[in-house]
Amino acid sequence: MLDDGRYPLTEADLLPLSIGAALLGTGGGGNPYVGMLRSRELLRKGATVDVLPLDALPDDAWVGEVGGIGAPVVGVEKIEQGEECYRAMRAVEDVAGVKMSALICAEIGGANSMEPVITAAQAGLPVLDGDGMGRAFPEVQMTTFFIYGAKAAPAAIADDKGNTVVFRDVVDMYWLERFARDTSVAMGAAAGLAIAPMRADFVRRTAVPGTMTQALGIGRTILDARKRRLSVVDRIIATTGATLFFTGKVTDIRRELTGGFSRGEAQIAGMGDWQGCDGRIAIQNENLVLWVDGVPVIMVPDLIINLDLETGEPITTEVLRYGQRLAVIGLPVHDLMKTPEAMAVVGPQAFGYPDLDFTPLAFGPIGN
Repeated sequence: MLDDGRYPLTEADLLPLSIGAALLGTGGGGNPYVGMLRSRELLRKGATVDVLPLDALPDDAWVGEVGGIGAPVVGVEKIEQGEECYRAMRAVEDVAGVKMSALICAEIGGANSMEPVITAAQAGLPVLDGDGMGRAFPEVQMTTFFIYGAKAAPAAIADDKGNTVVFRDVVDMYWLERFARDTSVAMGAAAGLAIAPMRADFVRRTAVPGTMTQALGIGRTILDARKRRLSVVDRIIATTGATLFFTGKVTDIRRELTGGFSRGEAQIAGMGDWQGCDGRIAIQNENLVLWVDGVPVIMVPDLIINLDLETGEPITTEVLRYGQRLAVIGLPVHDLMKTPEAMAVVGPQAFGYPDLDFTPLAFGPIGN
């Protein structure tokens, strides 16, 4: 790390970054391993990417936010061409008449932690150490940037076939979600999205800070625990302040692709301390609510994370399957996602659960 807090991403960082991002992704954000492989190939070809602290840029510098849009389950089979986010970002620059000084994650979760790294490597730009969620969410408007005033246009979406669609005038973030979602479905339910340029001083106020470094630290903890033959789940809980809410075996999984989202639920039969209990997790790309014996114990926007009970590997929703043995842990979301403004966009009611009143989790040994 240099004196100003920046540090270069190396090939050795990519695997722990992808693992940590998978954990923070709460089951969504796209397949992190594929994103890791794409990033690795660019670094092997000579590209370099620095991670900058949020205060590294002058106030009037322009920051771009990029990420994949679509259904994570599609990304397992439909490999990206590779320049979708790059082309979308360049289209936004052309329309806005500015040049980006850095990029930032829309969401730190899953493969979307890697999209800014990939785009930055292609464009010769750094990446800021933060994101717009501190986790993953399924819809475009569900970022701190939009919640606290980012413009909905110009934005652009690009696919693997060379198509780029620019949204020049959009009323608000909800209309951008609708237009971008419908366009991504037409593009095969997987595309790259870039939103309007944001000033660096705005990003400093509204981004969830330090999440690239957080994901790296979590990934390194997991890899170190495996190397030392320690309980990975226990080490994750000890170092992140997470709480273990359930252990069990997946007895049924229902998934369907509707409206550009992967929706469904997982049924889990309790094991260990939860023997005889029934768990259920609602899914919309990400894990939304965990019920134990019919009682909601964790709910969006707090993080619901499925880990392989033996290896501690974070399990994304598209690879969740019958017979898996899970540890379900919970992490509190960042305070920026718990304000009244944020709850209107990312709280249980925003996901169609009018009877659920959000009860925030408390941090364990490490706060936010």
